Amino acid sequence: MFTLDGKVAIVTGGTQGLGGAYTSAFVKLGAMVVIGDVRDDEGAEAAERYNTLAGGKRVVYRHLDVTDAAQWQRIADTAESEFGKLTTLVNNAGVPGRDGIEATTETSWAGTINVDLKGTWLGMKHCIPAMRRAGGGSIVNTSSTSGLVGTGRGAPYCSAKGGIHALTKTAAAQYGLEKIRVNSIHPGLVDTPRNKNISDEWRKEMLRDTPLGRMADPAEIANAVAFLASDAASFMTGSAMIVDGGMTAI
Repeated sequence: MFTLDGKVAIVTGGTQGLGGAYTSAFVKLGAMVVIGDVRDDEGAEAAERYNTLAGGKRVVYRHLDVTDAAQWQRIADTAESEFGKLTTLVNNAGVPGRDGIEATTETSWAGTINVDLKGTWLGMKHCIPAMRRAGGGSIVNTSSTSGLVGTGRGAPYCSAKGGIHALTKTAAAQYGLEKIRVNSIHPGLVDTPRNKNISDEWRKEMLRDTPLGRMADPAEIANAVAFLASDAASFMTGSAMIVDGGMTAI
């Protein structure tokens, strides 16, 4: 068993899908959470719901475009002003990029790379100073199995997620002596709203390649992220935690 009591986290894309599962798990385990997202109505409603259930302020929502440095600075400042410190960052916000090499346009390439990869870098850049002031912390960057193995499709997405994998290791090496741990999570196929839009053919293909034969529930990925954020993972940094039902095992 582990806890997140005393932790103050920023979770990007934290209103639904994986991000929503992360937020829910963190609150249940005792953390305070700043949700950063572009879904303002959903984010405000989520914060109100969590706070009502908790009987006090446990969650705040702030609009966050992860490609905007100034917005990142504001949300890092919010964590400190609302909850006194920032100990935890979960870089989760992302967009797909499912075309192959030749079919990918410059616009779609830039969109995926900017949100998924640049957003992860900016998050670390602007949150690490606050973690330093807190005496250390934990960062979990959301990559993918597509950041570890080729898929034959999704050139922008694989490139962004592979970049996150490498960026995580670089940050882990740089900040370890400052007690800031940096790890990545690599989910396989997860039952999220985004993945309801993939073709039946692609879904069946991925499930055939998953030894457990099913999609993950978002809570199953959230359990792993919460562990990495907790003190139970105190000797883990630069790690790539694969939670894929065995997809990369075959």
